[in-house]
Amino acid sequence: MRDLNLEHCRLLVVGINPGLLSEAVDAPFARPGNRFWPALHAAGITETLIDARSGLTSAHLAEIHRAGLGFTNIVPRATAVASELSHQEYVEGGRVLEEKVARHGPQIVMVAGIGAYRLAYRRPRARVGLQPESIGGAETWVVPNPSGLNAHETVDSLARAYREVWERLYK
Repeated sequence: MRDLNLEHCRLLVVGINPGLLSEAVDAPFARPGNRFWPALHAAGITETLIDARSGLTSAHLAEIHRAGLGFTNIVPRATAVASELSHQEYVEGGRVLEEKVARHGPQIVMVAGIGAYRLAYRRPRARVGLQPESIGGAETWVVPNPSGLNAHETVDSLARAYREVWERLYK
């Protein structure tokens, strides 16, 4: 899956790695059951509820651009589950992400997944929320992973986390 809208984003959303469906349709968070898009909409960040299961339409892409959202992953390799990734892939992905952020200059980086953040940046005690360290000079937040496998999170709890990050863009 390619990076999306890095050149024009204010908020860079960072997934762990693309799932097989996301890779196939070239769209972030495309798997049915993933709560990312419903939570983003519930947070008031998108006007419409984007359904990425079949890819992103031109209308979806225009809305993402208007909102100032960009998308990338810590690890670019698509897998069925993130547990297939190696520790080295996370570390290398963190290094590459640092370079991307420094080059494109989003105001905020939002990493969706505390475990991936801990591995990529060797911060085993990191917690969800605003991080004391930046990535590539951008304010960095870690939010819960929206995967359906992260059963203790709901669309509402994810929306609250996303909204908190979104509001930082306007302070």
